Amino acid sequence: MTDFATLIAADDGTPATPVTLLTTAGLDGWLRGQSERVRNFVAAQCFKAAADSIALLPGDAPGDWTALAGVEAGALSPWALAAAAARLPAGRYRLRDGDGASVAAAAAGLGWLLAQHRFDRYRKGVGDGGARVLLLADPAKITESLRLAAATALVRDLVDTPASDLGPAELAEAVIAEARRFGATVDVIKGEALLSGNFPGIHAVGRAASRAPRLIDMTWGDAAHPRLTLVGKGVVFDSGGLNIKPGGGMALMKKDMGGAAHALALARLVMEAGLPVRLRLLIPAVENAISGNAMRPGDILMTRAGKTVEVTNTDAEGRLVLADALALAIADQPALLIDFATLTGAARVALGPQLPALFCNDDALAADFAAASKESEDPLWRLPLWPGYADMLKSSIADLNNSPEGGFAGAVTAALFLEAFVPPTTSWAHFDTFAWNPQARPGRPKGGEALGLRAAWAVVKSRFGNAVNAKIS
Repeated sequence: MTDFATLIAADDGTPATPVTLLTTAGLDGWLRGQSERVRNFVAAQCFKAAADSIALLPGDAPGDWTALAGVEAGALSPWALAAAAARLPAGRYRLRDGDGASVAAAAAGLGWLLAQHRFDRYRKGVGDGGARVLLLADPAKITESLRLAAATALVRDLVDTPASDLGPAELAEAVIAEARRFGATVDVIKGEALLSGNFPGIHAVGRAASRAPRLIDMTWGDAAHPRLTLVGKGVVFDSGGLNIKPGGGMALMKKDMGGAAHALALARLVMEAGLPVRLRLLIPAVENAISGNAMRPGDILMTRAGKTVEVTNTDAEGRLVLADALALAIADQPALLIDFATLTGAARVALGPQLPALFCNDDALAADFAAASKESEDPLWRLPLWPGYADMLKSSIADLNNSPEGGFAGAVTAALFLEAFVPPTTSWAHFDTFAWNPQARPGRPKGGEALGLRAAWAVVKSRFGNAVNAKIS
């Protein structure tokens, strides 16, 4: 894991290279106040102050230089400095705006940090010239930036790890490692014990794999505090089962545990901040594989909640394992229940890879997520739990089917399937997230990604944080 604490610091006045932030609209005015030499260097680099562009300017003394960085107008976004952090030479940097004033850039610290994160487990010795250290004039936000960067990196690293090295056991170990840091307890129910423990959906999906399925159950915090329960889909690899995916559809299926990675990262943020909650994290960890005992189309599964499900498609397995986890989650009557899942391709068709779909049975909670999304610049989009489509989930021989015919409203019907296991009295949010960047952007390389995590954290902090935690928010 990248040591982010070495990449950002409070500005103590020690020497640092100035980075002047300029917008396209403000460039000409700034240039008029510069020497002809500076104007020539800017022109030679074709610097127009477009967002994510930089230019280097020599100073008067040997080794003396400064930098320019183009940014969008208005408040700095979390990613405003990411390109600069990736491209500037190693060193210490202090920000100033075009009139020379110091810049309060706490929000942009996240992109500065994550632009320097590398998933190097399989490519040792790949360097980028050393660390770039950002000195912030408003240090109160440094702790939060560091925590968010580390949580995001945790999601990225878990999702980027191939299934050969991240099976159900390794996912459990990742949870246990976080639990040890904060004094949480973890219970893991494995293999055939899932049947005696009444988790038939998790067992059915994972029984065909050579690596036994698991339910990972972590608890932390004072039992007298409000209950916050997080659930994450932990399908470490999804072949589709007997309804096997084509090769192209399987190519990214190491990321089908992205929901579990998000839930674990959010749990980490909660524990790290010491929020006054009774936290529970539930991850059904399975591999959807093919063998002689694989779940079949046409099978009828019993679930923990007592509802029967006709399996019409073995590739709609995530909702089956989540059903058992949600049934366990609601037994505690949590004040807030959030699940994360890479659940449907339909959500990606509707919203693309950058927008997680949010489903919520509580309008006030949904409004909180919308506000948090805007404030944290972590986009999401609410889709409806449209009751008119509930009939699509009907089965002639079971309580539900797991994959309606026709393919209409696939993200909605998947969310409605989950809603069948959550009572309306439980405040519940469901994220259908992609957990992946198909194309690189500054600070966001191609690969695993945390989408909706910062917005969810903002909501959790707002609902459960106290005055002490508010000081570092």
